[in-house]
Amino acid sequence: MAQTRIPAETRTEFGKGAARRTRRAGKIPAVLYGHGTDPVHLSLPSLEFAAVVREQGRNAVLELDVAGSAPQLALTKTVVVHPLRPYVEHVDLLVIKRGEKVEVELNVVVSGDAAPGSLVTQDMNTVLVEADALNIPESIEVSVEDAAIGTQVYAKDLKLPGGVELRTDEEYLVVQVVPAPTEEDLEAEVDTEGAGVVEDPSDEEQAEASEESAEGASDEAAEGDSEK
Repeated sequence: MAQTRIPAETRTEFGKGAARRTRRAGKIPAVLYGHGTDPVHLSLPSLEFAAVVREQGRNAVLELDVAGSAPQLALTKTVVVHPLRPYVEHVDLLVIKRGEKVEVELNVVVSGDAAPGSLVTQDMNTVLVEADALNIPESIEVSVEDAAIGTQVYAKDLKLPGGVELRTDEEYLVVQVVPAPTEEDLEAEVDTEGAGVVEDPSDEEQAEASEESAEGASDEAAEGDSEK
C-alpha cells in the first residue's frame, strides 16, 4: 500500500462550534497521536481525504504535510461519518514509522458460488491482523467456489499474504455453507410471523383506565388553575 501525501493544518480552536466551522471551510477535524507524543489537532482537506479512503480503504496510509514540520506518516484508525448526511465528521490518525508493524482490521470478502441448493453465511465481516505499516492488504478473500454443504471456514483457514499474521482467535468461524431454505421453510416462517401476539384484554382495559385517570387528573389541575 503506497502512502499518499496530503496537506494538513494545525487547529487552535476546539469544541463543536470550531468543528462545524472547520467542516464549513471544506476541511475535516482530525487528531494525530501515538509513539508517546502529545496529540496534535489537525484539519484535512475533505475532498482529498475522501479520495484517499476510496482508493485505499479503511486502513489508508497518509504522509501528512504540515507547514513548519517534517512530513509525518500516519495510519487512518477511525473515520466518523455523519449518521444521516454523507460527510466525515472526524478522523483519528495513528503515528507510524517505516518498518514497524501495526494491528489493523481487514474486511473479509467472500467470492464464488457454492454448490447448488446451498446458502453461504458470513459470521465475521472483519478479522484482526498484524502487518507492516506500509504493506497492509486491502482485504482478505475467501473463495467458496463449488464448496459443498457443511463447509466451514475458520479464522485459522484464511490465506494471509506473506508478512501478515492473524490476531483474531483462530477458532472463530468466519464463513459456512448451509442448506438453502426450502419453500416450505419460508412459508412456515411467514405463517409464524403472521400469527402475531394476542394481547390480554385485561391489560388493555387497565391501560385505558390508567389513561382516563391521568386525563381526569389533568383536567382537575387545569380547572383549579382557572379558579385561582
